[in-house]
Amino acid sequence: MVKIAPSLLSADFTNLEKEIIAVTEAGADMLHLDVMDGHFVPNLTFGLPIIKQICEISTLPLDVHLMVTNPAQYFVDLAKMGIRYISFHQETEFHIHRQLQTLKDLGVKAGVALNPATPVASIFPVLTDIDFVLLMSVNPGFGGQKFLPLVFDKIVNLRKQLEKIGHKIELEVDGGVNEENALTLISRGVNILVAGSYIFGSDNYKDRIENLR
Repeated sequence: MVKIAPSLLSADFTNLEKEIIAVTEAGADMLHLDVMDGHFVPNLTFGLPIIKQICEISTLPLDVHLMVTNPAQYFVDLAKMGIRYISFHQETEFHIHRQLQTLKDLGVKAGVALNPATPVASIFPVLTDIDFVLLMSVNPGFGGQKFLPLVFDKIVNLRKQLEKIGHKIELEVDGGVNEENALTLISRGVNILVAGSYIFGSDNYKDRIENLR
């Protein structure tokens, strides 16, 4: 089943509770939260206090994407809040295997995120320790960017390796996802579609979520 994860980065922050309720009622499966530190990416978003409040509001599973240079320092606090999915960037972490095990020990789904130019082969040695992979289809840092088609080949290469080793994981794509590329992404094995401006930039969240499905 394909899961639709609206990205709160594109929501109206002055009415965040209403936005969360609206996408929940529109049929979203989970909520995607981009945590940015102004170092790994040239932007700042929400920190732990806001995430805690989102946890208190949302009835949906939360998917936290750590776009930060020191992801491990967030793990314990996020797990205590009940976050279900946590991904960190391969480009920021020297000890991927260790951090994946830390996340698993905390009882959350452990994910690795890859920038558009980072080859999927870079995580082949630890694939069996990963619960999900987040492939960025834009350069991370800002919402509303145009989808980069190069991610299609990365999906194919990753799926081939997963089939070769007989391991199943969830595959998530984030960045410029819309009704024009969703079908191709799903047909190539993506089962979590993150969409920000495509959903929140519309007057009808339900139609946009159904279009992606």
